Amino acid sequence: MENFNTSFGEGFILVGFSDWPQLELILFIYISIFYSLTLFGNTTIIILSRLDPRLHTPMYFFLCHLSFLDFCYTTSTVPQLLINLSGLDRTISYGGCVAQLFIVLALGSIESMLLVVMAFDRYATVCRPLHYTTIMHPLLCLTLAIAAWVGGLMNSLIQTSLMMAMPLCGLHYLNHFFCEMPVFLKLACEDTEGTEAKMFVARVIVVAVPEALIVGSYAHIAQAVLRSKSMAGRRKAFGTCGSHLLVVCLFYGSAMYTYLQPTGSYSESQGKFVALFYTIIIPMLNPLIYTLRNKDMKGALWKVLERGRDRE
Repeated sequence: MENFNTSFGEGFILVGFSDWPQLELILFIYISIFYSLTLFGNTTIIILSRLDPRLHTPMYFFLCHLSFLDFCYTTSTVPQLLINLSGLDRTISYGGCVAQLFIVLALGSIESMLLVVMAFDRYATVCRPLHYTTIMHPLLCLTLAIAAWVGGLMNSLIQTSLMMAMPLCGLHYLNHFFCEMPVFLKLACEDTEGTEAKMFVARVIVVAVPEALIVGSYAHIAQAVLRSKSMAGRRKAFGTCGSHLLVVCLFYGSAMYTYLQPTGSYSESQGKFVALFYTIIIPMLNPLIYTLRNKDMKGALWKVLERGRDRE
């Protein structure tokens, strides 16, 4: 078998959905629409959070970061997928593939850590309301955001470096629509148990540990809500935490399927459709979840729209 990761001149062919040619046109249309909605929705959240002084709070500070991550995450994969579906070009260089792998892993890892930070913010809101402004000081918020970005980048750097150190063999075909880690691992020439064990530990730290911390924070929130005798207080708590909890379930459900199962049991066909979910559907849904269930965000949106009408 030919070893080809020693030369950056060699590239890959992304199989994408060419196994189902009857789906390619349908997927192209729907993905184009979803991608446009994702860009619009996440850009809207970022702009509203900057324009409306009422949204200059820790919750919306972290939500801006989440929207920016979703914007970048979809942009790192979807344009290439659309070109792939159109049949114009299915190739990607080795260097481009490694760069895409690094970016996708970094953005996903940062989002995983950011969701923990947002859960801590919800915990402080519900369980420590009198000390909330003291706990969630702007300097702490900035520090937590930087920690999430640095941690995600470091995790991606480690995993990408381990992947690049592995010799790859066989045909230059990746049975996916972007350079995804489990698909890459299947091209390895030699026994990858040692490397996979190291990468699995890194993935557990980035996926399973944050999920456990979020579950712990919501356990404390649930206890606080159940102790409250005020129905209005309970509704406010559920409204405050419901959006974040829904995003957490969607994100970690797909992440666990993709990254916390053995490479040998990973189904490339199923993996492609799961990847569609977390690269396109979830980033599109996040703005809808946070705006439709959030009075402050809806109020800011109506305020901007009314300003536009007044100018006309």
